[in-house]
Amino acid sequence: MAPIGIIGTGAYVPDRVVSNDEVSSAAGVDDTWIVGKTDIQERRWAAPGQATSDLAAAAGRDALASAGITAGQLTAIVVATSTPDRPQPPTAAYVQHHLGAVGAAAFDVNAVCSGEVFALSAVEGVLARRGGHALVIGADLYSRILNPVDRRTVVLFGDGAGAMVLSSDGSGARIRHIALHTFGDLTELIRVPAGGSRQPVDQAALDAGAQYFTMDGRGVRRFVEEKLPQLAKQFLHEAGVDPDDIRHFVPHQANGVLLGKVFADLGLPRASLHLTLTRYGNTGAASIPITLDAAARAGAFRPGDLVLLAGFGGGMSAGLALVEW
Repeated sequence: MAPIGIIGTGAYVPDRVVSNDEVSSAAGVDDTWIVGKTDIQERRWAAPGQATSDLAAAAGRDALASAGITAGQLTAIVVATSTPDRPQPPTAAYVQHHLGAVGAAAFDVNAVCSGEVFALSAVEGVLARRGGHALVIGADLYSRILNPVDRRTVVLFGDGAGAMVLSSDGSGARIRHIALHTFGDLTELIRVPAGGSRQPVDQAALDAGAQYFTMDGRGVRRFVEEKLPQLAKQFLHEAGVDPDDIRHFVPHQANGVLLGKVFADLGLPRASLHLTLTRYGNTGAASIPITLDAAARAGAFRPGDLVLLAGFGGGMSAGLALVEW
């Protein structure tokens, strides 16, 4: 069977631009503090009537147009998200309906901000068995679960969706290697405490603010700084690729200051670091496909270029993918 390839990309961000000044006052910080800590200048937040599936479907349409295929040609739709429309049914089912992709298998993947890479791996398996085309969408709407007074989180996140169309026919940018990692002993670093079977949302949970996204910023930073360079070097060794041959690095858009340090530690001397977080903030599972789409549409990639995708997030999880453009 021919390698799975990316034949189209797309993205969608809401219209509403949210400045640092808007999120800073309640959190007790200012624009200078936010930019100095994160490099984020603004983000997009969804309109009151928008749900994650609406963002995902818009990005999916964009990717399908880029690929030159219709929704009716899809074998599968996978949505990577940790902010679903509802706990049930899967957000991907809503996306299938919105797109009119009758007959496509549709399911969600939740690996938090690593979700897009985990979803790519899942779709590789689907296409290896069934063939055809698949739509992989990373979509998150974090503005609904942010505590407005928590400066560790509210200044970071934006809403958005990014998408890729994958094909089993041997065309497009070839996915050469994927590796997935989970460190379950670190589950407490990133979480939404209430809303699941362990702690339902009741009045006590609401009074405690347990419905909000929480993050141990120092613990997350330590995980990324220590684990990501190590995992990336191991990954490239397993893929049989010299770090000098990587031309592009597209990471999860967590924090620009953190990514600058990690990129320096990766040892990719000829690679360009691609960032969209200054405009969009941290868009969760959407950040890698949004950034990949922006770079592709800007003409950054040349045939044969090796692109390293790196996701990391709650779980704690990390996903790496090597793409030959």
